[in-house]
Amino acid sequence: MKWYDDLEVGETCEMGSHTFEADEIVAYARQFDPQPFHLSDEGARNSLFGRLAASGWQTASVWMKLYVAANDRAAAALSARGEAVPEWGPSPGFEDMRWLKPVYAGDTLTYRSTVTGKRLSASRPGWGLLTQHHEAFNQAGEKVFEYTGNVFVRRRPA
Repeated sequence: MKWYDDLEVGETCEMGSHTFEADEIVAYARQFDPQPFHLSDEGARNSLFGRLAASGWQTASVWMKLYVAANDRAAAALSARGEAVPEWGPSPGFEDMRWLKPVYAGDTLTYRSTVTGKRLSASRPGWGLLTQHHEAFNQAGEKVFEYTGNVFVRRRPA
């Protein structure tokens, strides 16, 4: 978590890892995406996936959970040192979300974000618009999920 002025294009931050357990996949699917290939191995057997697979929305939700947790840890560390915590604002949206490979029960994904662009905001004085490419890789190093997101970040106070 940094001020807009301190962020650099190319900078990468690892958000953390998460293992997708079968019971978690099924619980998520029951509530949000009740398709047969997310609900049981039997239901998935004759599907494109062949076995129980996590919802793509679940992989995206875990990214957000880890992103928020990483920012909370960084903010707590800054506060503990007596430093001001940068303000991150709303996101005006995302693009190019892609699920590249299935996420199966037992897979562990590692999520990371890379700054790919930044510009000063024309509509919000004192703010910049940050563009980041977000990715998740499975335990074999294969990219399974990605998208590009934008977020407003406050400039460092004078």
